[in-house]
Amino acid sequence: MNIFVAYDTLVSMRSNEKNARELTALYEISKLLGSSLNLKQNLHGVMRVLAEYLDMKRGTVALRSDGDVSIMVAHGMSHEEVKRGRYRLGEGIIGRVAKLGIPMVVPNVGEEPLFLNKTGARKEVNKENIAFLCVPIKFKHEVLGVVSVDRLFEGKGISFEDDVRLLKIIASLIAQSVKLHKNVEEEREAILTEKEHLRQQLKGKYRVENMIGQSDRMQEVFETIHRVAPSRANILLLGESGTGKELVARAVHYMSPREKGSFIKFNCASIPEGLLESELFGHEKGAFTGAMFLRKGRFELANGGTIFLDEIGDLPVTLQPKILRVLQEKEFERVGGDKTIKVDIRLIAATSRNLEELVAAGQFREDLYYRLNVIPVYLPSLRERREDIPPLVEHFLRKYNEENGRAVGVDREVLNVFLNYEWPGNVRELENTIERLVVMARGSTIASGELPITMRDSSVRAKYGSPLKDALPSAIEDIEKTKIAHALEQTGWVQARAARLLGI
Repeated sequence: MNIFVAYDTLVSMRSNEKNARELTALYEISKLLGSSLNLKQNLHGVMRVLAEYLDMKRGTVALRSDGDVSIMVAHGMSHEEVKRGRYRLGEGIIGRVAKLGIPMVVPNVGEEPLFLNKTGARKEVNKENIAFLCVPIKFKHEVLGVVSVDRLFEGKGISFEDDVRLLKIIASLIAQSVKLHKNVEEEREAILTEKEHLRQQLKGKYRVENMIGQSDRMQEVFETIHRVAPSRANILLLGESGTGKELVARAVHYMSPREKGSFIKFNCASIPEGLLESELFGHEKGAFTGAMFLRKGRFELANGGTIFLDEIGDLPVTLQPKILRVLQEKEFERVGGDKTIKVDIRLIAATSRNLEELVAAGQFREDLYYRLNVIPVYLPSLRERREDIPPLVEHFLRKYNEENGRAVGVDREVLNVFLNYEWPGNVRELENTIERLVVMARGSTIASGELPITMRDSSVRAKYGSPLKDALPSAIEDIEKTKIAHALEQTGWVQARAARLLGI
């Protein structure tokens, strides 16, 4: 065989082998960068691939942050050496590449004054055989950082053109991953900021200072809230529907050490009995027909926070022992599961029913009642605190005027109607009434004629008595008086004869 042909064949084989290794490295790197959102872990994997396939002595990925560029991951360096790898833009080779956005090659680090070796990683005596290759990590026109590698070589006049070309491709792959990571982190930070903002808003909205009530009865409620909120005790809220039990429950949560935990509310009367257990305790996949996936229940979702069970008096007797177990043992099992789940919760229950009567009737467990009734808080009805009606009216007027772009007020006569009305729906009914009046108001002041007819009739009854209930007996009484007086006149005012005449 001709020696030149043999040499060409050998060169071709080595070239093919090198190309194959490069393609394999690129394939492995692309897989690594798309494997997860853990950027640091992925970049460590990239460094390992470069060392394994491309004979890299050591390598780093450094990312820009403001006016600095710092090594994020490295191969062939200690933790202390990596910590020292921090450069100002324009400082050293890494700083220059990060600032200018162009690749740089140092054929021999021992002969390059710009090579600072700030990390102290290159301790070899014979430094003249170390080449340093550094390329920018660029996304479009933005320089995100740099990739650098050390290569060992022998002899002079070595070309690093192919190595730089390959590193530029790898840097391009890294740039997409870094940019994606930055976008995800920015979105995550925005979500966390918004979450904290909303949490602070809710905390402000439901703090006692923002609950309207200047009456003595409500001041007693506020004092109780302040005293019990920091504790771990269970609370039972009692009172008619619409008195603000959920508002109080939220205020207790946001004033407690659990304020950063979840506040989970659940109405025990809103779900059919057959679904209640699954809603409260969750279910395993396949636990029953239609259970296509595992689902966490309300108690599990409230772990570390507060669960508010409204209308606890409507809880079926069959489920009450499981609620009692959660309160006593802080544990339960999902429907269809045998794994015991531990939870740390605070329970606030509420009811508009008389639980003592339900206990006496056997419809509510006595032991559960006493477990819930650690701290009872009674919320008075609106008719029991009529002095709170004017500030409540003012509050709801301001709220719904802002929502509807109106500037509506009420006259004195309407306010008097509100003060004399019984409000069977309590504060909730007052709020709904104000919203309806603001939306439907014809002018800038709501007149009594615009009130609901039931409210107007109630006002008339309060002032004059019921026209149907009171007027008829009065008319009958007048007729009787007239007839009796006429009979007495006819009988000479002898009562016995007048009675016989009238047939009474």
